[in-house]
Order: sequence, then C-alpha cells, then structure tokens
Amino acid sequence: MKIYRNRLLIIVADILLLCCAFYFSHLIRFEFSIPQWAFEKFIRMLGVVLFVKLLCFFFFDLYKGMWRYSSLNEFLNIGKASTAGTVFLVVLILYTNRFEGISRSVFVIDWFLTLFFIMGLRLLIRLCFEKFSKHNGWQSFINGVSSFFKIKNRQGIGTIIIGAGDCGQKICREIRYNSSIHYNVLGFLDDDPGRVGRKIHGVSVLDKIENIGFVVKATGADEAIIAIPSLGAGRMRTIVELCKTCGLKYKTVPSMGELIDGKVSVQSIRDVEYRDLLGRKPVVLDRESIGNYLGSKTIIVTGAGGSIGKGLCRQICSYQPDKIILFERAESPLYDIDLELKKEFEHVIVIPVLGDIQNKDELEKVFQEYQPHIVFHAAAYKHVPMLEGYPWKAIENNILGTRNVAKVSEKFDCDKFVLVSTDKAVNPTSIMGTSKRIAEMIIQDMSAHSLSKTSFITVRFGNVIGSAGSVIPLFKKQIKQGGPVTVTHPDVIRYFMLIPEACRLILQAGAMSKGGEIFILEMGEPVNIDHMARDLIRFSGFEPEFDIKIEYTGLRPGEKLYEELIFEGEDIVPTEHKKIMVLSGQAGESDQLNGSIDRIIEMARARDGEKIRTLLKEIVPEYMPQ
Repeated sequence: MKIYRNRLLIIVADILLLCCAFYFSHLIRFEFSIPQWAFEKFIRMLGVVLFVKLLCFFFFDLYKGMWRYSSLNEFLNIGKASTAGTVFLVVLILYTNRFEGISRSVFVIDWFLTLFFIMGLRLLIRLCFEKFSKHNGWQSFINGVSSFFKIKNRQGIGTIIIGAGDCGQKICREIRYNSSIHYNVLGFLDDDPGRVGRKIHGVSVLDKIENIGFVVKATGADEAIIAIPSLGAGRMRTIVELCKTCGLKYKTVPSMGELIDGKVSVQSIRDVEYRDLLGRKPVVLDRESIGNYLGSKTIIVTGAGGSIGKGLCRQICSYQPDKIILFERAESPLYDIDLELKKEFEHVIVIPVLGDIQNKDELEKVFQEYQPHIVFHAAAYKHVPMLEGYPWKAIENNILGTRNVAKVSEKFDCDKFVLVSTDKAVNPTSIMGTSKRIAEMIIQDMSAHSLSKTSFITVRFGNVIGSAGSVIPLFKKQIKQGGPVTVTHPDVIRYFMLIPEACRLILQAGAMSKGGEIFILEMGEPVNIDHMARDLIRFSGFEPEFDIKIEYTGLRPGEKLYEELIFEGEDIVPTEHKKIMVLSGQAGESDQLNGSIDRIIEMARARDGEKIRTLLKEIVPEYMPQ
C-alpha cells in the first residue's frame, strides 16, 4: 500500500511541475507579461499538454523506477518521454490549426523546463535518501552522480540479484558501471510484491523469489547473488534450495554481523557458507562508548595473528586508535595482518612486534617504548587434544604468558586489560580448559589485589566459526575428499558464534567494564555436531550415509559431550546489552594462588606431565581429567 501511495505522490508532484513548466515557458516567452489572448490559449491547452506528457511518462516506465536509486537510465527515460511528448504536441497542433495564434518557442522552452523540473525532482529524492540514510553521506551521493555518466552495454555472467533493497541496488550499480566486473545483471527478485515490475538502474524486478525457476528459464541466468545481509537462517536455506533446484550457482554478500563498517561491494561477494545458515542476528553496539575508550589510544593485541586476534585488530582499527601494536610470535600470520591493516586503515599507526608472551623482558621493552593504554590478551594455545600430550606447553603459554602480560600491564599502569577466555574453562576436563581457568583466576586475583589503576576483566565465550581450530574446515576437507566425515560422538553439542560477532562483543564488554568482571557472551542455541556434519554434506550437494559416510570416532582426549558457560555458584547478572552477561565471581587467596602457579611452572619446565595434572587438580578442584 505504501508503494502505491508513494507512486501517487510522485504523479501529483509531476503534474504540478508540468503545470509550472508550461506556465513559466509562457512567462519567459512573453517577458513575464502574458497577454490575455496567450493566457486563454494556455488555459485551453493545459489539459491536453498534461494528458500527452503523462501518457508518455507512463509509456517510458517513469513510474516503475525506485526513485531513491535513480540513475542515468531513469534520466535517459525522462529525456525520451519529454521529447516524445513535445514532438507529439507539436505534431498535434500543426495538424489541428498549424500554430495559428500559438507561439512555437513556448514548446521549446517548455521542453527544457520539463527536463529540468522532472529530473531535478528525481535527483532531490535520491539526494535525500542518500544524505540522510544511516550509512551514507555526501560522498556516496557524489559517487552516485559520477556513475550516471558511465553507463554502457556489457557482457558477462548472466546474474540475478536476489533482494531489491539498498544492498541489491548498490551491487547492481557497481556491476553496471565498473567494466572490470564480469557480471551482467539480468534482473532482480524480491519478496515484496510491490516491487515486482519496477526498475532499479534500468533493471527490472522480475518476480518474487519463489518463482526463481521461471525467471531462470526466461532469462538464461547462470548465477544468483543473494543480496540480503539481514537474511535469517531459515530463509537463507530456502533460497539456497531454490537455487539448487533450478541448477543456479549462488553467492552471497556477508551478513551485517560480518561487515565492519556496514558497507557492501562486489568485492565482498563470496560463496554461501555454513555460517550463513546459522542465521545469527547482527550485534548492535554502543559505538560511542567503545569509541570513547579506544579512539586516539594506543592498543596492544597479543596473539594478533590468530583468528580472534585478527578480528579484534580489524574491529579496533575501525574506531580510529592512534596506534595498534600487533604482538605475535608466528611470523607469517603477523606479516599478513600487518599488511592488511596498513592497507585498509591508513590513518592508524600499525606496529608489528615479533615476540613471545613467555618472555617477560620482551614484553616490558614493548610496553616501555609504546606505553599502551588498552591490552587485549588473545594469545593462547587452544587445541584440546594436542595439549593433552604436551601439558607443559599449556602451562608456559596460557598460564605463565597470561601472568606476564597482566603483570607488565600493571607495572606500566595500562587503563584496561581484557583477557579472552573460553567456555572450556568451566568444569574443565582438559589441560587446555584448566589452564584457561587458571588464567581467569590470575586476572581476578590481579583485579582484587592490584594497587595500580589498571582494570582487569575477562570475557568468556564458546567456539567461533572460521577459527583455526574450528571443526568446519575439517568437515569440508573430508567431504571434498569423498569422506568419511569423522564425528567424535553423535550427541556432542557446541556453542558457536561468528568471529566478527565475538570481537564486537569483546570490545563492548571492555567499554562496559569497571574492573574484576567475568563477562559471558550470549551464544544462542547449541549446535549438535552430528547434525552440523550432515548439513554440510547436504549443503555440498551430497546425501549423508549414501554419498558420504559418517564415522563416530569417540571423544578425543580432554573432550566432553557439551560445554558450559558458568560454574555452579556463579551468579549471572544481566547488563544493558542483551548479548552480554556478567558473573559475580570471587577472587581466591592471592598468596596461595601465586605459590601454586610458581610450582606448576617449575613442573612445566621439568616436563613432568603427571605432577602438572596433580597440581592442576589442586588449583582447580572442578578439573575432572578423563
């Protein structure tokens, strides 16, 4: 209903503008003093002029376009319609009275004014939408205007864009006006029936999404781009199945949760992946509070080359810190993230540091030189089965390394220290989980007994899709090899979230903290790993057990059937952010904890696995090794 009301308003506005154009053409012709006889002619001809011009406007589809997306196609159609209307009127007058008592120059002036007024209205509508929309400004408008002069016919992969909203039109515009992009947009599909039959950048909205099969047959399309960043999991699955049914290749734009700045482009288009089928809603952030504690500051991220570390660095740089220090001991990942950030965030000073958190002297030199304000400690060993065989590595990296970074942060009076923890620290059954629990205890102890101004906080969450240790890349590799897909147990469940989502929430928790809190990120519904494996097999075009076998291998060392986010006795307190909760935990006895940690570090250096496990049990009574 809103679509038709808007269209009616545009028609009414066009009628008023056409009246003005015809009247002003008489004013200009008669030097702003219209004779009585000419005014009477104007009154008698006005109805015919309006009827003819509106008829031409409808014929050239001027009322099928979406004016917020007006482009050169719409402006060319306005020119054609105005010219056709003027020519028709001139021919009609010549046929009826051969211009007796009618000024010919009036129609020339009227033609110019019609173009000016009608084009101006469309341009003003687009300007208003782009100037006052949430993610765009004047620069977007200027870019759009410049694109009007670059229209061309093109060849390329026949493509249908699914979604005729803001994202779809941006993708279409970029494809049509960029010769290096080898796509040819054949049409749009959209769930809104009011958009069907209308045009965006001269491309028609052909039908509803459910009718994609008919559209593919009619257009011969080879590929579809799903351009709906806010699409839910159920709807994404439905669209993917529709594309598969009609043999159409499909790609998508990232979800809003993955986009750092909310902007989409052709370069962001990628294959549909399992994370798109989870349908996690985008995280709403208090950008002002985050900007206040990150903007113009010096930030250090340990483990900057890891999955979470890289995600944190990207998100932090979007808040315009003064400097970001990338502390990482793996050379290649550090090199990669350094290049990426320097290219994408030229306004931020990016400082790569090849170092090890186990070396306290290295840390002190870096902190002495750069004086960071905020510390995000994401460096950790995370592979559960691997650390069962090398428990001393977990102690040296996850416990000693964490204490080193925390102590150095305290010594140099950093404003905030944020520990990235894991749900495996709760009632742990693994060396890795227990070492991360002790890391949490160190931070709680530092918060309770430190005399410095540093606020120490912990953020605890579950698995992230796309991380180096995620099970999804393994399943995809096994499917590509023809199987079997190995699942540890049919009842194993895990919590999952996207890396950008986790990083956003870590930053938000840091902005909310006062010191000493353990923040818990809302992980949504747990995912059954067996069901995930079967989904991935079907998603790859195969049938579980028939095309690709599933093998159950049994739980690996240190693994458990399900993960937990809180210990018994920890009380969850809600925060102002619905996806972040805080625990009211208590710090233990400081001297006793530090003494136990010193002893377990000695056992790690002696490579004594049995004594390490015994001491872990003493420090964390909840530790239940399998």
